[in-house]
Amino acid sequence: MKIKQLLILGLLSPLVFWFTTVICGLLLENYNHFTWLVSELGALGTRTQHIFTIGLVLSSILNVFFVFGAYKLCKMKQLNVIPVIFLLFYSFLAGPALFPMPLRLHGIVGIPFPLIMFAPIAGLIFWRKKEHLVKIKAVAIISFLIMILGFLIYFPNILNEYFGLKQRFLYTGWTVWSIYLSYRFLKLNSQNN
Repeated sequence: MKIKQLLILGLLSPLVFWFTTVICGLLLENYNHFTWLVSELGALGTRTQHIFTIGLVLSSILNVFFVFGAYKLCKMKQLNVIPVIFLLFYSFLAGPALFPMPLRLHGIVGIPFPLIMFAPIAGLIFWRKKEHLVKIKAVAIISFLIMILGFLIYFPNILNEYFGLKQRFLYTGWTVWSIYLSYRFLKLNSQNN
């Protein structure tokens, strides 16, 4: 695959995640995205278990290929690859999909996933001297702040009835970061052609 095709997958990966989440939510009776966990869409024995698993695994695979394309572009443009490697933490989401709730491994295999929130911070740190190339400062800060709201799950007294909403902040921040980074890298790549 060409770099351009790989970079487009950074747009598709979040879209597959959200499409899967919305479709599974519609198929489960009385599911509420604001109060229920994302993992409950693929819980063992639910009628959306297999759709959810396929969607999250596909989204994770697309993310890996996007990271590969972004890595190649970084090497070409002499950009540090560490911020791109942080994007791989999203792909750990395939683990909880493959080991659905309430299996014990469900909570274990996805432990690295929240580290995705450091991807935009790594971009700010490692690309600061090349900001003129990547132009990510504002979006990196915004996506990091959105992801940080995901840590409200550890504060049960804040938005206590909206655990699903708190959890989705992390996914929303990752979506903003992945889509914008894909867009910026596609523009950067087109300068080569």
